[in-house]
Amino acid sequence: MARIMRSCLQSLMKWVNYVVGMVGVAMILYGFWMVRVWQRDRDSGSTFYSTAPWFIYAFLGMGVILCLITWIGRVAADTANGCCLSCYMFIMCLLILIEIMVTADVLLNSDWEKDLPEDPTGRFSDFEDFVKSNYDVFKWIGLLILLAQGLSILLTVVLRTPRPRRGPDFDDDDEYPQTKLPLLGHAPPPPPYAVAPPAFASVK
Repeated sequence: MARIMRSCLQSLMKWVNYVVGMVGVAMILYGFWMVRVWQRDRDSGSTFYSTAPWFIYAFLGMGVILCLITWIGRVAADTANGCCLSCYMFIMCLLILIEIMVTADVLLNSDWEKDLPEDPTGRFSDFEDFVKSNYDVFKWIGLLILLAQGLSILLTVVLRTPRPRRGPDFDDDDEYPQTKLPLLGHAPPPPPYAVAPPAFASVK
């Protein structure tokens, strides 16, 4: 029973982790599309770019990082190794902390756009307008991603819980081998009876 429950938790962790992976793949695909548009505009010579397209590179880098985190989570779920689970949990906690800091800066700082360098491609402004026009959809997507990350951390903590070695209620004999006991106790055999010669009293 314990092995079945643990296998279900590992499968659930994989599927929850796939949500983060799908977001990473979507970001990579959108980043490649922005690179293609930027190269087409640059080859046409209509616009001169004096600085690097930081937004495109940041978008692609974030997508690659999410895919790597998904891969680490898949390995951790397959092996259920304590070291892998700890590494995955630390990375996910760090990612959630960064997301909270960025969200707080955007919501509390009205001039947060001035802290960013100028985007020569104009893709950042287009993406910002797209998010504003579909704010409700992106809000639910963000909540789904945050929920998936939190659930991944919770499942990681459960899988890292040390298992007791022995106990009277374990049903899994393969995972917890029982001590082999003999059917009958090896009691030492009784000593052989020694027949002493009869003692004859001396007759005077």
